[in-house]
Amino acid sequence: MVTISLRALVGRLARSDIATVANQENARPGVTKMPCQTLTPARSRLNASYRNLTLWTLQGWIAMFFIAAGYAKLSEPMDNLVELMRWPALVSETMVRGLGIAEILLALLVLAPLVSWKHGRPLLVMAASGLMLLEIVMLAIHATGMDVGPAVTNLALIAMTATVLWKRAREVR
Repeated sequence: MVTISLRALVGRLARSDIATVANQENARPGVTKMPCQTLTPARSRLNASYRNLTLWTLQGWIAMFFIAAGYAKLSEPMDNLVELMRWPALVSETMVRGLGIAEILLALLVLAPLVSWKHGRPLLVMAASGLMLLEIVMLAIHATGMDVGPAVTNLALIAMTATVLWKRAREVR
């Protein structure tokens, strides 16, 4: 008795589903339509939380990488830097040290929204743009110098920075 009434209830629900009825009316032979799904407010907030957590994780990785790279350019002797990377032999020591300062500054600005979201978000977008430009230039330098390892590292950094830049620039103010 209970089974029969449950089957009848399920049958009525399936027939009254608006998406199912619309899909049956407009269906073409051999084409299956998927019902349109609207996210609930709770699910939308959960997705936004996951997206925000992912972006903050990427921002943290970018900041850690560039703080470490900038610190190495500031603190290591030029002989070690030339041994690790080929390009410091082609430029002046002042340029290498200046690049280290720029990397540290831009990395800290990527974390600026931790202090103030209102004032930090434009700084984050500006810093991500600067890092993106720096990464593209360094990718070109490493690719022409046939440095495969640093070139692949730059590709990964470009992917992370592009994602952060794209998503954070589009957020509602």
